[in-house]
Amino acid sequence: MNASNIVEVISDFVSLRKTGTSYKGLCPFHDDRTPSFSVSPVKGVYKCFSCGAAGNVVKFIMEHEQLTYPEALKWLANKYHIEVHERELTSEEKQQENERESMFLVNEWAAKYFNDILHNDVDGMAIGMQYFRSRGFRDDIIHKFQLGFCLSGRHAFADAALKAGFQKEFLVKTGLCFERENGELVDRFNGRVMFPWLSVSGKVTAFGGRLLDSRTKGVSQKYVNSPDSVVYHKERELYGIYQAKKAIAKHDLVYMVEGYTDVVSMHQCGIENVVANSGTALSVHQIRLLHRFTSNIVLLYDGDAAGQHAALRGTDMLLAEAMNVKVLLLPDGKDPDEFARSYSAEDFRKYIEDNQTDFIVFKINVLLKGVTDPIKRSEAVGSIVQSISVIKDPILRDTYIRECANRTGVSERTLMEQMNRNIYSNREQQTREQQQHRAADIEEQREEAQAMTSNQSASKVEQMLIQAVVRDGEKIIFRDVKDENSGQTYNLTVAQYIAYDLGSDNLGFSNELYTKILQEAVEHCGEEGFKAEEYFTQHADINIASVAVRLSVDRFQLAESLQVKETEQTLRDRVLHLVADLRLEYVSSRLKELNARLKQVKDPKEMQEIIEEIMKIQSLRSSLAKKTGSNILA
Repeated sequence: MNASNIVEVISDFVSLRKTGTSYKGLCPFHDDRTPSFSVSPVKGVYKCFSCGAAGNVVKFIMEHEQLTYPEALKWLANKYHIEVHERELTSEEKQQENERESMFLVNEWAAKYFNDILHNDVDGMAIGMQYFRSRGFRDDIIHKFQLGFCLSGRHAFADAALKAGFQKEFLVKTGLCFERENGELVDRFNGRVMFPWLSVSGKVTAFGGRLLDSRTKGVSQKYVNSPDSVVYHKERELYGIYQAKKAIAKHDLVYMVEGYTDVVSMHQCGIENVVANSGTALSVHQIRLLHRFTSNIVLLYDGDAAGQHAALRGTDMLLAEAMNVKVLLLPDGKDPDEFARSYSAEDFRKYIEDNQTDFIVFKINVLLKGVTDPIKRSEAVGSIVQSISVIKDPILRDTYIRECANRTGVSERTLMEQMNRNIYSNREQQTREQQQHRAADIEEQREEAQAMTSNQSASKVEQMLIQAVVRDGEKIIFRDVKDENSGQTYNLTVAQYIAYDLGSDNLGFSNELYTKILQEAVEHCGEEGFKAEEYFTQHADINIASVAVRLSVDRFQLAESLQVKETEQTLRDRVLHLVADLRLEYVSSRLKELNARLKQVKDPKEMQEIIEEIMKIQSLRSSLAKKTGSNILA
């Protein structure tokens, strides 16, 4: 954890911009359209001020990559080249691995197996490598994308995987094999060159396999992809995102292409900020993944009808997600793969910049080219206006409406009226969807609240008190306090005073994590160099670390010159007030319990005892109220 730079780690997944002493970006844990995700390199923590996600660098990796605590530590160790010594797992232990991790292990092993076959097997070199050489792929590019080859034959891969100790169950669940009715395992990708899919963090989630040219005659499906699984959902993944993410953030631009070889060839050409959706319709999940790194996208497709259709079907979703969209359809039936092999990176980029068109110009050219029928022309203009309607920026919408009017000959007023009708209709639809989501969220929260035990809840005063422990637990607020028994003097820190004061009446926090935080703060206060905030935000217990981060990070921070410095006296006064507030809460709660019991009791003697206790507690409550400045009305 000491070696990990939280800004560096999170930048692998989110494009961050420096603002003051912190960094901001779009939150990866919810649909974030304006940057609400803050990362503090000084404290080593992150917090989203919209959805509430918070934690340290380990918590981020755990949540983002769905890893356990030890797995997240291993991930960080690997990133910073720190060797982790561990023994080889036995067959029994492999079987006990959880399903998700087991599937990742199978995929990682399979990628290495296919790559090894490509480089060291006779057929792999003669068939698979020959194919990649025919495409002009260099060795460094083959290594970069972990390309490989699956041997011909129905069982070669399955036999090797079973021999290596992997279970049939996970070979089937990952889609690497499928099982016949008689229990026979068959290799899904036999005789194909292999393109592994890597997640943003570099984990192998799936594979794409391509038939070799000699076998594609008369075959409509050249490529076979892994089916959806626990670790892979095609609508959420982008081919090449792992290799491209840094270049995308650097250039603040991404090129979207259709196929694997388009991505690989463009990397070899020197253009690395490129990803592929691999022939499927672009999804909102994929767009939001890209939006973490950039708001600018160029759709780079073949100039044929299929390429035009692919560009058109993704445009509205990109615009609705506030992406700036440009389109370039390549000429002469060439695809990005062929273009990349013909141009240097500099020339290719210049060609794109010189020939890309704004989405509105592209859509007008495609939909209205050669159209003379009034009805079809009206439908085409309506489609263009609908695209403009989903844009959030009103100034940009107005600019596009003028452009559309100039190019189509339809009056600006007519287009504006239709656009406003579309916007109203879109908002109504969004409102209905939001209401449905809100109702589902409320129900989920209600169920969670019912499931929570009483000792997990905490009042606002408790939160403020434990916040004082997290932020200032080691600071001294009482000096030279004399022990009546021993006569010795000692100092009391914030944490020690709170524990002592509450403990004197057997009081404590209702939240178990708060209790643990207070106990540990007291235990470590005597250690030289102990800083409560640093200790708890980087705590090994990820739940304690998350609570500490939420309590330590403020949404708004004044410049250092404007901040009021808290003195020992003001800190002491604040802690004393909070402790008194907490006692007042306890007393008020006890008073309610007694009043409720009084209404139910029939025995005169018991009633008298309850009344006497109520009077004592009312007196105590009045005394505490004076200390805290509270007004007691009843």
